[in-house]
Amino acid sequence: MVPLLVFTCQKTKAQVETDFFKAGINDGMMLMEAYITPYVNAFGAGFNSAWYNTARTHKPGGFDVTLSVSAGFVPNNAKEFDLADYDFSRLELVNPSGITTTPTIAGSKEDGPMLHVVEEVPGYPGNEIELVSFNSPRGTGFGIIPAPMLQAGIGLPLSSEIKIRYIPSTPIDEGFLKLMGGGIMKSISEHIKALNLLPINISAFAGYNKLSGTLPVSIQPDTDVNYDIYTFSDFNDQSFNIDVTSWNVSLVGSVDIPLVTGFAGIGYGKTVTTMDLDGYIPLPTVDPAISTTEPVYTDDGVVEKVDEIKTENYSGLRINIGGKLKLGVFTIHADYTYANYNVLTAGIGVSFR
Repeated sequence: MVPLLVFTCQKTKAQVETDFFKAGINDGMMLMEAYITPYVNAFGAGFNSAWYNTARTHKPGGFDVTLSVSAGFVPNNAKEFDLADYDFSRLELVNPSGITTTPTIAGSKEDGPMLHVVEEVPGYPGNEIELVSFNSPRGTGFGIIPAPMLQAGIGLPLSSEIKIRYIPSTPIDEGFLKLMGGGIMKSISEHIKALNLLPINISAFAGYNKLSGTLPVSIQPDTDVNYDIYTFSDFNDQSFNIDVTSWNVSLVGSVDIPLVTGFAGIGYGKTVTTMDLDGYIPLPTVDPAISTTEPVYTDDGVVEKVDEIKTENYSGLRINIGGKLKLGVFTIHADYTYANYNVLTAGIGVSFR
């Protein structure tokens, strides 16, 4: 999980520093969201998986510990987006009659269309200054996102068990990442007498995760542009923050025989992503008192903190099927989840019933 966010942030960091936000914070966040959402969704689908490998609940005091890796697959329709679908307040296509589609972070390794911000100089009608211009960024060409997960399950009375996930605050590239989550499984088959003599188990499951991460960014005034900033001279405390929460409710069934378990589940899952930007952010602006031909940086162009952007992306219906091999107290399991973002999971564990 930690390597994933480092990879994701490193791939996007150059764009965070020089391009996205200098187009204007609101437009920059909108573009940033569209660009990285496929990775966020794939990762969210991955860490919303690997909750169970059987519908059989532990007896009170029984427990298991599993280490799994889930790979979320970005669908082809999420590997590009159309800039024309976004209502930017300042950002414009340099050639609006040309191609408007551009890669997401999971898309092709080709630059997207040229974008820029142009403003008229106050008091000088028809005199326009281009504040910033850049190509919409290229993708990585990589559409599979891993999500490692360490989890413990503990048996409770009434044929139920709780599942716990936790990663303490872990440093990543001068930032941090942390995860906490939990779930509960309750047996239904114990209330169905016809199943008591069969190796069939049916349970209801509900789980919730929250992933939080912060990465320092550096958005500085361009050295080759005039600037006249007196109040805010230190732009070293900027950070890009992201929270991903997800929940999953499912009906799970399994056939449990001595060495092998086959299991399947059907349910509904949802992820919610929140992003914001902290710190003082310098933006190029127009000030005819300093220059009528070039963009400048002044106190008036400094923005303090960006309000969060919340995106609700749900995977909808989830159907998964898998199997588990039991070798004494040791287990090996794998399953595949069908959803908007499909997920392949494999893992190992120990289990004491």
